[in-house]
Amino acid sequence: MEPSLVTGLYGEVSGLPAPVSAHVSEEQLPEVRTFTVTAEWSQSDLVRGSRLRYSQQWTLIADSNHHKSIRTVLPPGPCAPVAGELLSAISPIRGQRAVVRETSGHQLLEIWNHHGLRKCLNLTALKKHGRVYEDVQFGCLSWSECEQKLLYVAEKNKNTHDGESVCRKDRSVYCEDWGEALNNKSVPVIFVLNLQNGSVSELQGVPPDVSPGQALWAPGSQSVVFVGWYHEPFRLGLRFCSNRRSAIFKLDLDGNCECVSGSDLSVSCPRLSPDGSTIVYLQGRVFGPHNQCLSLQQLDLRSRKTSTLLEVVNRPLTGEFAGVYEALPPCCWSADSQRVVFSSARRNWKDLYMVDRQSNKVTSLSDSLPDLSKVFGSWKLLTVQKDLMVVCCSSPNTPPTLRVGFLPSAGEAVTWQTLQQPVMTFDLHWTVLDVTPPPEEDNTHYSGLDFGAILVKPTRRLHETKIPLVVFIHGGPHSQFPAEWNSTTAGLAQLGFAVLMVNYRGSTGFGQDSILSLIGNIGTQDVKDVQRAVLTALQSDITLDPKRLAVIGGSHGGFLSCHLVGQYPEFYRACAARNPVINAATLLGTSDIVDWRYSSVGLQYSYDQIPTAEALAAMLEKSPITHAAQIKAPVLLMLGGKDRRVSPHQGLELYKVLKSRASPVRLLWFPEDGHSLSRVDTQADCFLNTVLWLHQHL
Repeated sequence: MEPSLVTGLYGEVSGLPAPVSAHVSEEQLPEVRTFTVTAEWSQSDLVRGSRLRYSQQWTLIADSNHHKSIRTVLPPGPCAPVAGELLSAISPIRGQRAVVRETSGHQLLEIWNHHGLRKCLNLTALKKHGRVYEDVQFGCLSWSECEQKLLYVAEKNKNTHDGESVCRKDRSVYCEDWGEALNNKSVPVIFVLNLQNGSVSELQGVPPDVSPGQALWAPGSQSVVFVGWYHEPFRLGLRFCSNRRSAIFKLDLDGNCECVSGSDLSVSCPRLSPDGSTIVYLQGRVFGPHNQCLSLQQLDLRSRKTSTLLEVVNRPLTGEFAGVYEALPPCCWSADSQRVVFSSARRNWKDLYMVDRQSNKVTSLSDSLPDLSKVFGSWKLLTVQKDLMVVCCSSPNTPPTLRVGFLPSAGEAVTWQTLQQPVMTFDLHWTVLDVTPPPEEDNTHYSGLDFGAILVKPTRRLHETKIPLVVFIHGGPHSQFPAEWNSTTAGLAQLGFAVLMVNYRGSTGFGQDSILSLIGNIGTQDVKDVQRAVLTALQSDITLDPKRLAVIGGSHGGFLSCHLVGQYPEFYRACAARNPVINAATLLGTSDIVDWRYSSVGLQYSYDQIPTAEALAAMLEKSPITHAAQIKAPVLLMLGGKDRRVSPHQGLELYKVLKSRASPVRLLWFPEDGHSLSRVDTQADCFLNTVLWLHQHL
């Protein structure tokens, strides 16, 4: 447990690269058909304290008579670092590459072709707009069919108003933005770059109460389809929230705009079919759970009719498809425009699926092995182009692995091929637990729900002693720990800890009923579920030490960690919480998602809500602060000074309560980090301190 060795180990597990995006192109040669797969990877480097991006290419030679089977995979090309790229897009016909790049404080738009750099524009120097949006909420870069125009979203210029300079009295007027991780993103505007004359122009006609994003050209490139988020009466945080009122709009180049989806819904991820006939998109409810099971809608662009391709799944059948819970990849269509491919949570797994538009039938495309003998617990689709799927597979002991396979014909299984094995695998054992709450912990409104957990532990025990158990709880609460590579879990297990990752009721992948069951029951149902999972693990595995238990987690996982050491003070010996919710009543006025503060405790939210004594009492009653006097376990708190979702003053509130009672507490403050504590140096600090804290107190 030497600090330098712990940090070295963390550098090893966190520094393993993961593919984040991919592109496929094909070429028909006289004898053979070849496919080129270009994957972009992300890799953390503790020396630099930052994440690197690099790209790598593979050439696949397919059978000439049966092009859906790969005959040979040639050795990959070298890894080429990708510096400063914010967005990139490949043109549909000539394969030109458009890139928005950040360099020395300027944003450039570059066009690359087979002869090198064809065009470069300094967007910052043009002063047509503020920064280009590169985030997953609004960001986009879309080529027109003629390859003469590019579409992107950028911040509206603040210094001018209808051509006039802002007068002195307005210089300090408050400007709302879209909250956590979207700081200074206030007024997104769609811009069109004309490559023939180099002009950049704003698309007029977007409704004034709407913020546009995720824009793409409609067939013919005479109009644009985009998602518009309603921002009146004020903006609520958008990151990790699929419950914001929004719609799909169609805007022509003359400024005529129409809404082409339903009203009072939440939508995202419009994806145009290869034949240009249909757009699929995800749809959910407004307010309530901030993340939810979504339906998959299809919009026929000719008839303007919308129909449901996949319904919300309330109760998945055992082993069956459990619904859609996450964004669609940029390319998700089969070449014949008849099938849509996507990844989604299913219980404690992440699976790969295909839905057929004729039959609405869903097929699983990941390995056809039964769950318990699966090598990979997680299948994440990066792209499907020319019917070739590129996926990232991993499991708790197998780092991200790049694999490819062709979409199967009816009744056939996919033949998967690995392009890039991870540089190492780990000698860890993992197993999935299914947990059924006892009758007294059943939810009467949503009866009969179960949940799950993933237990990861070192294969070899030191000195035949029992293994200390770290209970790791995800945030959200409506998110999931799939059986995938997790560098924190792997690092802890390599150091001799067992780790139990719990998917309590309310996690994604178990159906919409499970998500709704947690509304109004935070601080009780979820706490009991985690405790039940721990008891189940201790009963099922005698190598675990029931006297050496600790609990860790971030956000809602931190909320639950602090609840557990308060509600079961004799049970846990240590706690480490990142940006935890401690007092939901005092969080009400400071969070960027004020609606969730009401919804989580079972109250309806409306924009004009004024807090009542009853509402604040309900929030306080469900908070860990009410159990703080009972806490005996030493508590490590890790807080981001720029967190806008859960104010760092939440953690400080608990810190002061524990200090006043002479209870062991240590607080780490990261002034430049936000809610996710995602900076590379922050993550290394958090891991080191957590490990040393656990070692000291277990």
